[in-house]
Amino acid sequence: MFEFSWPWAFVLLPLPWLIAKLKPVQHNTSARLRMPSFAQLAALAPKAVQQSRGVNWLEALIWLLLVIAAANPKWLDDPVALPNEGRDIMLAVDLSGSMTEQDMEYQGRYIDRLSVVKAVLSEFIEQRQGDRLGLILFGDTAFLQTPLTRDLNTVSQMLSEAQIGLVGRATAIGDALGLSVKRFSQKEQSNRILILLTDGQNTAGNLDPEDALLLAKEEGIKVYTVGVGSDGRGGFSLFGMGGAGGSNIDEATLKHIAKETGGLYFRAKDVAGLQQIYQELDKLEPISDEAQTFRPQLALFYWPLLAILALIAVTILLKALRGLKQEA
Repeated sequence: MFEFSWPWAFVLLPLPWLIAKLKPVQHNTSARLRMPSFAQLAALAPKAVQQSRGVNWLEALIWLLLVIAAANPKWLDDPVALPNEGRDIMLAVDLSGSMTEQDMEYQGRYIDRLSVVKAVLSEFIEQRQGDRLGLILFGDTAFLQTPLTRDLNTVSQMLSEAQIGLVGRATAIGDALGLSVKRFSQKEQSNRILILLTDGQNTAGNLDPEDALLLAKEEGIKVYTVGVGSDGRGGFSLFGMGGAGGSNIDEATLKHIAKETGGLYFRAKDVAGLQQIYQELDKLEPISDEAQTFRPQLALFYWPLLAILALIAVTILLKALRGLKQEA
């Protein structure tokens, strides 16, 4: 589709002729404003172009092209659908030593908790088109692995490379929550969401979970907490044969954090349970359904300007050729 951005510019078309018809002021002619003219340029054109029924067609054509350029012609392509504005989601993943417990049943065998979290969370990340995701890893303390970004591949890669012991083997839930608050406070107001996954209770860190909770409430951060781990005995553990006899999840604290911030607490005892949690999160935090489109625009104003330059160049060339013939 072709259109002009400023079609009102065409009202300027008769301006040179209107000025030419105005009678010059008789007194103080030296101070009179003068309109620039193409007369000297037109004099270079062939006589057939210069005059026709009293109209200088070269001047008229150049003025027309100038007005067309001023109207800013452009070409609009077909509308392109844009991804809807998404959410800001921070993922806080526990890397404490107990995440090596092999008590999560998957396809008839037991695997460790961290491997399950990585596998299921990677699928969750891939489906977050339009969202900004960040990744926090916590153990003895909390560490920002990936700031909020729409580069989902990077977030997924950083998660896959996370290893037990990277930030210690304890569990600093308060530090993870506090670091999330700090990162969200540096962003513009949005629907701020934190998904905190842990299999234990707060045993380390510089910030008490209750103090971090107060900061999260002040910043309007909604926290969804996920307790990872089976209630039964798993297969093998780096901390002892036969796995743990149960889970040490501090469910009371996790439920309290979720409730006070407007979120929910989930318990993931197996792979299917963890997958169901992420599906539920999509329902709880939907993306806006308002469609957004963008129409690519191609500016065309330079074409009439190039045509003017071409006219000037051809006119000068013709004059030069005439001069050479006369000398010959």
